[in-house]
Amino acid sequence: MFTPYRFSWALAATCAAVLLGACGIDLLNTRAGRELAQKAQPSGSVYTGWRVFQDKCAACHGPAGLGTAAAPNLLPKVRDIGPRQFVDIVLRRYDWNIPADRIVSQGAGREALIEQLVQRQDYMLTMPVWQGEPRVSAHIVDLYAYLLARSEGKQGTERPQP
Repeated sequence: MFTPYRFSWALAATCAAVLLGACGIDLLNTRAGRELAQKAQPSGSVYTGWRVFQDKCAACHGPAGLGTAAAPNLLPKVRDIGPRQFVDIVLRRYDWNIPADRIVSQGAGREALIEQLVQRQDYMLTMPVWQGEPRVSAHIVDLYAYLLARSEGKQGTERPQP
């Protein structure tokens, strides 16, 4: 026999099942979102990048990457380029300020640009090429992750957590 007591008990059980099911769906939805957000982040350790930056870059660019009289603020520059261009600039180019169309792969144009750089006629020769430096080249992705986190405001000027 179906009594009001059994009806309310059945209704409560049904509501509980629906709510628990909804929580499970919500949990799955947030987990997928977190996984996508994590995959969207650059692979690399912000902490390791900070260590490399402090060791190799901070002397010129300042301990927070905000620039000094000797070198520019890196944060807006990193925000505007992707990881591939960052690697290319740090490992192979001397100066952030040389327009890409001025870089000639070979021939007389390249030799003229090199001569201008060496004589400091056109652009200052301040950024060393880090391609032969194992600490930088081995951790270039970490360096990018650190500078990108700084430029996006996800990392402050303090030491990141390891």
